[in-house]
Amino acid sequence: MKIHQNKPFEEGYHAITELNGKCSDMMMDFGILKLKNNTTFEDTKELERIYVLLYGEIQVTYNGKTVTAKRYSFLDDDLWCLDMPKNGDVKITGLAEDSEVAVLRTENERDFPAVIRCGDAITKEIRGQGYMNEAGTRIVRTAQDIRLSPESNIMFGEDVHYPGKWSGFPSHSHEQPEIYYYKFYPEDGFGLLRLGDDAVLLEHNDTVEIIPNMVHPQVAAPGYAMYYLWAIWTGILTSNQHLILSISGLRSRVLNIGLKRDLTFMENLLAYCSENNPTDI
Repeated sequence: MKIHQNKPFEEGYHAITELNGKCSDMMMDFGILKLKNNTTFEDTKELERIYVLLYGEIQVTYNGKTVTAKRYSFLDDDLWCLDMPKNGDVKITGLAEDSEVAVLRTENERDFPAVIRCGDAITKEIRGQGYMNEAGTRIVRTAQDIRLSPESNIMFGEDVHYPGKWSGFPSHSHEQPEIYYYKFYPEDGFGLLRLGDDAVLLEHNDTVEIIPNMVHPQVAAPGYAMYYLWAIWTGILTSNQHLILSISGLRSRVLNIGLKRDLTFMENLLAYCSENNPTDI
């Protein structure tokens, strides 16, 4: 399902999905925080909380520490995020005229140190390069997955599409709910997403809920760069089948066309579940 944002976000926190409210089947709070200079946001919810700076400059105070982060462009600049366990308060202050932060929250009883991920802690790849006439060439920045952050109940990262390029291809699905949040440059750009048997028009600041077992390949329109933040809830990984639908068929299709790197993320998940007791995930 698409959640369309008809106008720019105003100052403050805007809930898009809620763990115990609207769109609760995503199993996550997801929202957008807009801050102006010297405005603040405090988060005391007893949930795992992830804050992803999309653009602007912010000051973050947590566990007696204060740090600043700056990001001018979600297209060009590396990802910056803070992952907090359920214990501890967070205060975010805007240091620029306009800053935007994506907020993800979910239940997680594990106690782990708060961690900032940026720079070399982010896995950065150019995927699809050199294959299928560059039809799937894009930038992928992975901040958290089961190997990088086994303590977390959310895997997430960013994709940046060059104009006219695809991702999520060959088509795949998984048994965890996923959220996509989109931006375009220029802002009047658009893309298209296959969501099961439906086609979804993607526009600036749209959010898409991806329910389990639904394929979700997508493409940016020519002339427009497409960015999306993706977040997968991983609270109950119980078997290899819960990770990728028909992984063997997908693997053979990917290897046949040479997109080996596009399997890295999926096969990391499969390897982790093979090596670990699913109840520990």
